[in-house]
Amino acid sequence: MRALPNGARAYVLCAVLAGAYCAAPAVRPGAAVPWATTALLAAVHAVGSRVRARWPEWCSPVLLAGAFLLPPAAAALVAVPGALLARVERPPAGARRAWRAARLSLAVWAASCAFAALDGPGTLSALWALGDGGQVPAGPVSSGTPGFPYALAAAVAAALVLGLTATALEGGVLVTAERQSPRAAWWGRLPGALAPYLVHGPAGLAMAVLWRSPYGPAAALLVLLPMYVCACGFVLYRRESAAHQATIRALVQAVDIKDRYTRGHSERVGRASAMIARELGMSGDRLEAVRIAGILHDVGKLGVPTRLLRKNGPLTPDERRVIELHPEYGDEMVRGIGFLGEARAAILHHHERLDGSGYPYGLAGAQIPEFARVVAVADAFDAMTSTRTYRRARPVPTAVEELQRCAGSQFDPRMVGALTRALDRHGWHAAVTADAPEERGNVPADALPEPAPPLVRAAAPGASDDPGGPRPGAGGPGGGP
Repeated sequence: MRALPNGARAYVLCAVLAGAYCAAPAVRPGAAVPWATTALLAAVHAVGSRVRARWPEWCSPVLLAGAFLLPPAAAALVAVPGALLARVERPPAGARRAWRAARLSLAVWAASCAFAALDGPGTLSALWALGDGGQVPAGPVSSGTPGFPYALAAAVAAALVLGLTATALEGGVLVTAERQSPRAAWWGRLPGALAPYLVHGPAGLAMAVLWRSPYGPAAALLVLLPMYVCACGFVLYRRESAAHQATIRALVQAVDIKDRYTRGHSERVGRASAMIARELGMSGDRLEAVRIAGILHDVGKLGVPTRLLRKNGPLTPDERRVIELHPEYGDEMVRGIGFLGEARAAILHHHERLDGSGYPYGLAGAQIPEFARVVAVADAFDAMTSTRTYRRARPVPTAVEELQRCAGSQFDPRMVGALTRALDRHGWHAAVTADAPEERGNVPADALPEPAPPLVRAAAPGASDDPGGPRPGAGGPGGGP
């Protein structure tokens, strides 16, 4: 435990002592503990933890079956061998094994106590009696409560207690050992952590019912087969998701290397796009897709010659036209990435304008895909609120006023309104996009134009205050070509 902070060491030690205290009644002389059942469940859990080391939670039904079949003190012992024998990838191994054993023991003990408080053991006894052809004993079943539904409710409640206890204890380690905020360590983890236990509870109940059925423990262990298949599928899903994220990171890093001036811009556009999407009621896969669209909106710059992106001084009209091909380049680059879905439309059309003066196809109004209209607003907002070498970041209220002034002509008013509401609720913290100060005269060719004369003032044909040179159709905020 030497590598742990003092607070984490004290926390783990307290958890170990609490786990030992909860399990102590099981080893006292004269304790009525079914040791054969305890040992068999502990062995099954230990084997399961080694077989699926990357997701040991797949054998949580074994722990819950122990909570349903055994007294709380004995149930707490079921998790100990598996926790001590499981692989540990990071030091200190001893402290991590002790912590894992204490955490699971306390969680199973709490689940067993909850099941007992709801008279789950009495209901199970009634079910076993019915299965043996005997009489139903007094209790919830005889008073008119259906036997299995009552047992199922108690099992789900106990499973949620197990998940809640395990997550709460783990949050304490994240706070003391990794210095995470309490909000992130607890509230940010609870919904996702508790959801699997809604499945584990019924599976554990099925194991407990079959365990004392005429078919015995062998039949009960068959419940683990579909759980193992689900675990394998979940692991594959996580690997695929990790591969998706790695693909996105690689593309963004490639853009950042090529166009260092806007480093960090892609991630912030993704965050702003997600804020807008939430206000519009998007969730789940669509919300993630629009976030990815914001992150990858400028990936087509990989197809633009680096000398143009880093050119000092104004661009010629021909050079400007080359840079304005980057949405089409981006669409071609991601064509084979199937998981992007609607995000591709945003990559291709995020420079279209509501009045039809944008590029590459001059789409107008509802012709512009929804994701593209979201990313266009997020892109312009981050460009205005980020510090550039030739100007300081604009305050958020000023940027919002600029977006509102261009709403209806350049931007979709719904998207602007959604961003405004999201900013009122959550605020915004922009970072510097450039890595180091540069001379004012050494501004990259695709630097964002100052949005001082947006769609209100008349300008000479082809005129623009874009430091990179004339920009056809310019006027109003934008994220650069």
